[in-house]
Amino acid sequence: MDSKETSHHKWEITIIEILNSDGWQLTWCGKNTEHYDAIGKTPKGFDCVIELKLRHKYYPTKVLEVYKYEKLMEIKDCLKFYYVFDLKGNYLYFLDNLVLPEKTIIYCKTTEKFDNQELIDKSVYMISENQASVINKY
Repeated sequence: MDSKETSHHKWEITIIEILNSDGWQLTWCGKNTEHYDAIGKTPKGFDCVIELKLRHKYYPTKVLEVYKYEKLMEIKDCLKFYYVFDLKGNYLYFLDNLVLPEKTIIYCKTTEKFDNQELIDKSVYMISENQASVINKY
């Protein structure tokens, strides 16, 4: 694992620790090939999974990959969340009741692997900050 990937995983683990200090009961599983980075329980005791996104730049709309969204929504008997952390805040989206905009195609990296710079077209949803269930701005 290279240092950038290790740093990325440390950020994910730190975010999970912060959520756990606020009543969540999450376990990091981001190193696996799952379509989520944490699994566990919400503060109200509901089973859940969370996909975490760490952005090094700020964008007023957040990118949610259609493929990831569909994979998350296939998971039964748990709540699904999408957490975005960027330079201006963090945003927690409750995917089970998120009203999705039209799909958009963007040209971006094939993967988040830090050594892979190949670009492809990806189908995404561009979701607004105000659609987040919880927003913390810096």
